[in-house]
Amino acid sequence: MYKKLILIFCVAVTAVSCLKKNTTNTCRYSPTSITIPVAERAAIDAYIDTNHIVAVHDPSGFYYQIVNPGTGTDSVKLCSQIQISYKGQLINDSTFDQRTNVVFDLGALIEGWKRGIPKLKRGGEIKLYIPPTLGYGSTDIKDNNTGKVVIPANSILKFDVILTDYTLQN
Repeated sequence: MYKKLILIFCVAVTAVSCLKKNTTNTCRYSPTSITIPVAERAAIDAYIDTNHIVAVHDPSGFYYQIVNPGTGTDSVKLCSQIQISYKGQLINDSTFDQRTNVVFDLGALIEGWKRGIPKLKRGGEIKLYIPPTLGYGSTDIKDNNTGKVVIPANSILKFDVILTDYTLQN
């Protein structure tokens, strides 16, 4: 009888320990190391120079202007949920997308946003100038309803982004 009680106790302890919740957040996104081609670097440099844009060059290949850094001490991470308002344009100034207070996982977005948005704090605003490799690359992006190309392949992109809020995740 004593051995049966010990066996039942051990099985119960094992079962309870298996039910323990995972309290660590595991991020399914990981940083990437992308290098933009020389031709893209030359194209975005020419655009910045020709238009007399005063912007900071990020080592990964995009340019940015922090309009308002925002407030706070914490920073957005790849697995953070971000709430943003933004306007996306091509370099001919045509707007291809504009939204207000939308929520995304930062890690699910284009590479230029993954690298640019963490430069802000809550309430911050940034202008991003993103080469194709850090944007949509060599793929035409089409409107789901009409099938019309809204972002041609190999486009340099401009974004005005306001980081309204975010939820930190590891």
